[in-house]
Amino acid sequence: MSQMEPVVIVDELKTACQAYAIGRLTLNKEKALNALDLEMAKIMLDALQAWQSRSDIVAVVVDAAGEKAFCAGGDIVSMYNAMVESHGEIPAFLEDFFKTEYTLDYTIHNYDKPIVVWGSGIVMGGGMGLLCGASHRVVTETSRLAMPEITIGLYPDVGGSYFLPRLPGKSGLFLGLTGGQMNASDACYVGLADHCVASNQKQAMLHALISHSWADCKALSDDVSMLLNNLEKPESVIAGNVEPNMSLIDDLCRFNNVEDVVSAVLGADMQGDKWLSRAQATLAKGSPITMHLVFEQCKRGASMSLAECFKMEADMSCRCGESGEFQEGVRALLIDKDMKPKWKYPSVSDVPKEVIERFFTSPWTEDAHPLKAL
Repeated sequence: MSQMEPVVIVDELKTACQAYAIGRLTLNKEKALNALDLEMAKIMLDALQAWQSRSDIVAVVVDAAGEKAFCAGGDIVSMYNAMVESHGEIPAFLEDFFKTEYTLDYTIHNYDKPIVVWGSGIVMGGGMGLLCGASHRVVTETSRLAMPEITIGLYPDVGGSYFLPRLPGKSGLFLGLTGGQMNASDACYVGLADHCVASNQKQAMLHALISHSWADCKALSDDVSMLLNNLEKPESVIAGNVEPNMSLIDDLCRFNNVEDVVSAVLGADMQGDKWLSRAQATLAKGSPITMHLVFEQCKRGASMSLAECFKMEADMSCRCGESGEFQEGVRALLIDKDMKPKWKYPSVSDVPKEVIERFFTSPWTEDAHPLKAL
């Protein structure tokens, strides 16, 4: 991408009858795996809000440049720089970023037109926030979905407090704690994707949406579903990892405190299962603070509304910006790349209860909360 190219391409595709159009947002930072930055989030939010009130826009497609990734996460390097400069205070940049990102995600969840997200390739962190709220979530044989924040001392935000506890059994808690990757079959099984199609079908999808006779359409969402169902499927069946291991996952995560859950997962014999072993290893190296945050967000979020979850996450994320754990995790992974984060506490049982409580204490009064409008 040259410096002159937009980070998000905003387009309107005229349909065959000319009276209607498909809105299209293309994430356009291919070299950065389309990681979502503040400018991108603002462009997307502005476009969606503008299209919301227009009767000629019948649906929206969100896709990305390149084949490798839809969106590999958020712009955590910019967050790191802001945290370094803020010296333990909540950086203003983080407040602005999370307010914009969570408003964007919330808007997608509540949009009154169909939104198709083409979730092919890597879909992680912030990418999951864009995918999960869409009315039509498309995955392919190349899709790799995950919430791997355990590795950087953050936690599964972008609505994770809402969607993780609503996945089958204890799979949401397990995926949040271990950063476990989901393929297309996993995503469809747990309910985070609606359609699995071949990765070479994006142009066919766009053509179908443009060619469709929207003038006769009584139910936009049903028509989009029909068009997606007619696309070619992947040639071979993709074997899932979550469904075959559900009884084990539920057993390991059955405890009512995080210490016992972590102990059970780390102590389990994964019997050479590559997917389970990787999940176990990721948890073993992860932030003990994050372990508590994941357990607590799933516990609290299970009975909260979507808006309440996003407000809680704004509190949690800004607290992460001041705590130092998130900063250290990003340093080890992306700045110094030594892969040796020095976590504040040696194990999950060493984290004081009051430390975790602070993450759930809002830095703002209710009237001053950045997401009070949700």
